[in-house]
Amino acid sequence: MLPGDADSPVLLHVPHSSRAIPGDVRAGIVLDDDALERELDHITDTHTARIAEVAAGLAGARPWRFVNGLSRLVVDPERFPDEREEMLAVGMGAVYTRTTHRGELRAADTDPEPLVERYFRPYARAMSEAVAGRLAATGRAVVIDVHSYPAEPLPYELHGAGPRPAVCLGTDSFHTPPELTKAALAAFAGFGGTGLDSPFAGTYVPLEHYGRDRRVSALMVEIRRDTYMREPGGPAGPGLERLAAGLAELVDAVGSAV
Repeated sequence: MLPGDADSPVLLHVPHSSRAIPGDVRAGIVLDDDALERELDHITDTHTARIAEVAAGLAGARPWRFVNGLSRLVVDPERFPDEREEMLAVGMGAVYTRTTHRGELRAADTDPEPLVERYFRPYARAMSEAVAGRLAATGRAVVIDVHSYPAEPLPYELHGAGPRPAVCLGTDSFHTPPELTKAALAAFAGFGGTGLDSPFAGTYVPLEHYGRDRRVSALMVEIRRDTYMREPGGPAGPGLERLAAGLAELVDAVGSAV
């Protein structure tokens, strides 16, 4: 957790920016080193931690940041850890067994529970505590989930046939109030097109609060990677600073709302 201003309700959540995989977890992945690097290029939301960092520095009131230090190939903290997760259909539940191109990542009979217990549950608890901290301090919490996605659909995508705008906003019927969506549409209006829930829908709220506490609002910001970097896994370009400024505008708009 990277602290922000005491009176900011905003929590920038960056779950998929890291490429780090502990050695003992790496041992359970069947890809050779070159293939793993290529997979990380495709699956990692490269530079999103930097986008959040720059946005935090530009915002009038610094938001709090919760940045995952491990790759989503260790565990994906945004998946349901059980049969509710639709991505299980392509081997991408909380613990992935398939790659972005539907090849083998781990043995199909891999028991996910050890990784869920070691990494997923502590992450979920820490994120719940971060949200509770904003509620205690300000009476509300605004979780802005910062992601990126490729310009062209990858084979693992279940809903890749729809529009792929420069910025996709993922919403939740319970946790995304209209004013939050409106603020995001305004903040990203100048980036080449903004859409809702395509190709990725929904947003992240800790299960402790999900569907129960309207004081917790949430929005997913999915940035198309060709707007700020060379795909896949390449360096950032000048678009990163512009997008960070848009994110800072959103943070200011929702952070100051009563």
